[in-house]
Amino acid sequence: MRKISLFIATSLDGYIAKPNDDLSFLKLVEKEGEDYGYAAFTDTIDTLIIGRKTYDYVLKEIGSSFYDNGQRDVYVITRTPRPSVGRTTFYTGKLTDLVAQLKSENGKNIYCDGGAEVINELLKNDLIDEFIISVIPVLLGSGTRLFKDGRPEQILEFVKVKTFETGLTQLHYKRKK
Repeated sequence: MRKISLFIATSLDGYIAKPNDDLSFLKLVEKEGEDYGYAAFTDTIDTLIIGRKTYDYVLKEIGSSFYDNGQRDVYVITRTPRPSVGRTTFYTGKLTDLVAQLKSENGKNIYCDGGAEVINELLKNDLIDEFIISVIPVLLGSGTRLFKDGRPEQILEFVKVKTFETGLTQLHYKRKK
C-alpha cells in the first residue's frame, strides 16, 4: 500500500512559516548544489497533497512546474472550487476520503508538503506514515506552527538523522504501528 510522507522544513522552535505565510527563513540554508535529499525523495512519489496557501506561495515564488511537472498528480486542498490545471486538481472534498482513495490506488508514494492545516488534519486521522523534517537553525518566535494542539499522541520510530554544513539537521521517522 502507498504511504504518505511529510517532507518539510521547520525552524528550531517549530514554525513552518513566519507571520503572513513568509517562508523567507528557508533561504538561510540555501547552498548551491544542495537540495537536502529532495530530488531523491521526489523520485519515490507520484502524487502530492498540498494546502492552498502553500501552493499559492510556491506558485508565486517558483512557478507551477515545481509541483506539477507532468510526472505526478497534485491535489491542492482548498475550500474554493477551481478548475483543474494540467495534473493539478483543486480538491474541496473531505481530506480523509481523498487519502483513502489515493492509498487504494496503485502507484508510488504520496507527498504532503503542508501547510499546517492539512498536516494536522492528516495527523488527527493517523494518516502520515513517514516524517522527514528538516530543522533550520533559527528561532522565529512566532508564525505558523508545524504541529498544532488537539491531535492524538503518536509514537514514532527513528529511521536516521543527517546533518549538513549549513547547520540544517534532517530528522527521519516513521509511524510506529
